[in-house]
Amino acid sequence: MDFSLSSEQQMIQDSVSKFILNDYDFETRRKILKSAAGFSQENWNLFAELGWLMLPFSEEDGGLSGSMADLALVMEEFGKGMVVEPFIATAVLAGGLIALAGNEQQKEHYLPKIMAGELQMAFACAEPQSRYHLNNVKCRATETNGEFVINGHKSVVLNGNHADTLVVAARTSGETSDNHGISLFLVDANHSSVKREGYANVDGHQAADIWFDNTPIIGTLGELNNALPAISNVIDKATLAVCAEAVGAMQIAHARTLEYAKTRQQFGRTIGSFQALQHRMVNMFIEHQQAKSILLMAVLKMDSNAGIDAKALSAAKSRIGKAANLVGREAIQIHGGIGMTDELDVGHIFKRLTTIQFLFGSTDVHTKRFASL
Repeated sequence: MDFSLSSEQQMIQDSVSKFILNDYDFETRRKILKSAAGFSQENWNLFAELGWLMLPFSEEDGGLSGSMADLALVMEEFGKGMVVEPFIATAVLAGGLIALAGNEQQKEHYLPKIMAGELQMAFACAEPQSRYHLNNVKCRATETNGEFVINGHKSVVLNGNHADTLVVAARTSGETSDNHGISLFLVDANHSSVKREGYANVDGHQAADIWFDNTPIIGTLGELNNALPAISNVIDKATLAVCAEAVGAMQIAHARTLEYAKTRQQFGRTIGSFQALQHRMVNMFIEHQQAKSILLMAVLKMDSNAGIDAKALSAAKSRIGKAANLVGREAIQIHGGIGMTDELDVGHIFKRLTTIQFLFGSTDVHTKRFASL
């Protein structure tokens, strides 16, 4: 089997790689994290200008019809730079749901704005009690005078504090954990009945807790009471995206650790000359390579099955989660105390790798899911 990149894929990878190298160094990222928004609108506009925001969408919707392999290439490079702009929240999650479940009018209204970098969106799905169960939805939408209003609480909504429009998963029938009875709604995030508390997660990415109090909807996405398949689909794609991001971050963590071991001296010699540390750095390399291999397997299977292969995806998330834990931990320990300081990128990589282990389902959750399929 030929695993080489096509000319178009090589072009995409090169453009993202050059952006990270030239415009997204560690100090630039630190300044972005300290800004009021927590991400760079200038970079977001550049993403649109370079066509990266068009990648997840089909040509029929005005996009580039990027495959899962194309998405993984972009996210792997994003992982190397620890990019904090809300690509997954807006383009993969919220935008993906509109592309998958929206009608033609909704697609024509929202998708061009997303691809042009003019619209920030978020998918409000998780709730405090739901853990990783996508069917556990307590937030409820009820029909009043012929129109739906939403009441409830959503937690850790990625990009929820900056979104202009929200895609909200709400229960329209059934009990809290029923698979049937979940619907998707578009909501104006700036409506007076919406309360948002934004914050930065430990990895620097922006999120928010959101409360709805008789909040009116803008529109319904897809069929009422039957939104779970669409939700599962986009969550799986977002899971693959963060797996690719973790592979990129692990590569940088290993490279930084190897570089440090060649220069840091102890007992009159570089610590990289100690065999015990050499073994540990070799283990980091092996874990990264295994993670990259299983990511490739998941990408190929998902692309061959129209983006749906839950077993391959869970195998990748489980294995990459374990690798991320080992690589991140070893990078910190070999660097010593300096590895935990804010001034060194290794600590930031560790935080992002740790977050990815629990994002869209923990390592244990995906191991159990794989075993059940």
